[in-house]
Amino acid sequence: MPFIETEFPGLLLFEPLVFEDERGFFFESYNEQAFQRQGLSLDFVQDNQSFSRYGVIRGLHYQLEPYAQTKLVRALQGRILDVVVDIRKGSPTYGRSIGVELSAENKRQLLVPKGFAHGFSVLSETADVLYKCDAFYHKQSEAGILYNDPDLNIDWKISKGNAIVSGKDLELPGFAACKNNFG
Repeated sequence: MPFIETEFPGLLLFEPLVFEDERGFFFESYNEQAFQRQGLSLDFVQDNQSFSRYGVIRGLHYQLEPYAQTKLVRALQGRILDVVVDIRKGSPTYGRSIGVELSAENKRQLLVPKGFAHGFSVLSETADVLYKCDAFYHKQSEAGILYNDPDLNIDWKISKGNAIVSGKDLELPGFAACKNNFG
């Protein structure tokens, strides 16, 4: 199972080996031994799944320490732009964002370590997104950053008129004012 390093320390793109034939395809979406060979010792304890339609933007979300989560994100159906912002103070990529297209077709997954705000936009008619977490949801430690913070200047690949954002996400603070206890 090949891992591709990004310019962000600890943020990895995972491209599974896919076996295809006339019947369809098969691949291991997660293999603990392969992750351990990469130096990753994760104990996934919760899976989350969401279904959304075109234009939905979810995020940018995270949980504060000591309840922070590492996430392994993939699109089961459809196509998304998966976006993360490095909020680890002292990191060489602190305050920067990156977007990666994940789809049912490319079968890529993004391993998002603790200390990143995470969100995605739906680029296809609909999308089913699944992510594994190494810590349980903890409401009291949830935090986030406003998706359209001008300081971050994230291109969600969705026009302003087509963006569908929850009221809760619209009330999140900008990057400069977000809660942050990483680093």
